[in-house]
Amino acid sequence: MDYLGAHMSISGGIHNAPGRGAAAGCGVIQLFTQNSNQWRGKMPTDSDVALFRERWLEAGLREIVSHDIYLVNLGAAPGEVREKSLAAFREEMERCSRLGIAKIVMHPGSHLGAGEETGISRIVEAFDLLFTAAPEYEGKILLETTAGQGTNLGYRFEHLKAIIDGSAFPDRFAVCLDTCHIFAAGYDITTEEGYQGVFAEFDRIIGLDRLHCFHLNDSKKGLGCRVDRHEQIGQGSMGLSGFRSLMNDPRFTAIPKILETPKGDDDEMDAINLKLLRAAVNAPLQPS
Repeated sequence: MDYLGAHMSISGGIHNAPGRGAAAGCGVIQLFTQNSNQWRGKMPTDSDVALFRERWLEAGLREIVSHDIYLVNLGAAPGEVREKSLAAFREEMERCSRLGIAKIVMHPGSHLGAGEETGISRIVEAFDLLFTAAPEYEGKILLETTAGQGTNLGYRFEHLKAIIDGSAFPDRFAVCLDTCHIFAAGYDITTEEGYQGVFAEFDRIIGLDRLHCFHLNDSKKGLGCRVDRHEQIGQGSMGLSGFRSLMNDPRFTAIPKILETPKGDDDEMDAINLKLLRAAVNAPLQPS
C-alpha cells in the first residue's frame, strides 16, 4: 500500500468514503467532512464516528486527509463572511478531532482588494483565534499553494511562510503543494532542473519538513497563467515529466499524494491516473 490516492465522495455518509477509496486502489484519500456547498455541517455522532473509524480500518488506508469547504475565506475583512468562515473552520477542526483526521488542507484566503499584506495579517489573526477556540483539534493545518487567481493568496511560497511565521502557533502549520497551482503560479517542475530548483526554493523559504501533502494535477493552462484549471495527469500543459520526478523522489515516498483531477461520470479517471502515476515509479526520466 503506497501513499497515492484521490479525493472521495461522502455521498450517503462519510463512512462510505474509505471503502470507495479502497475500491479505487487508493492508499490514502482526501474528503470533505460536510457538504462543501453549505456553510454549516452536522457534527458526527458517536455512532457516526465509530462507523467511520471502523470503515477506515477495514479499508486499510494509510491516511485520510480533510479539505475545508471552499466558501471559507479567512482573508476577508471583518463582517459576515469572516464570521461565517471562522465558525465553519472551527466546526471543521471539531469534526476532524472527533473523526481522528489529523490534517486539514485549506486555501489560505483572498484579500478581496485589501492588499496581500492585509490579507495575510487577517489570516494569521484568524488562525490564532481558531487554535485557541478549538484546542481539541491537535492536528495540522495544511496551507495549500494556490494558482494566484483573482486576489487569492498563497501563490508564492513567501505568502505561506508569512502566515506560519506570523502566527503564535507556527508548529501547527504544514503545507499541501498542488502541482497545477504552482505551475500556474510560475513554478516550473516539468524539467529535472526546474523540479530540483523549485523544491530547493521551497526548502529555503519554508522547509521540506513542512511539506505534508501533495495534490497531483496537470494544468489546462500554461506556466505562470495564474488560472486554476485542473487537468488529467499528462493531458495538460505540464505533461508527465514533472510527475515522474516527484514519484521517484525518495524525500516524498511517505507523503500523501492525492489526485484532484476532473472526475468522469463513473470516476474511472481516478483509476487511470493512479495507474499512470504508479507506472512512473522507476520509469526513466526524460532528458531536460
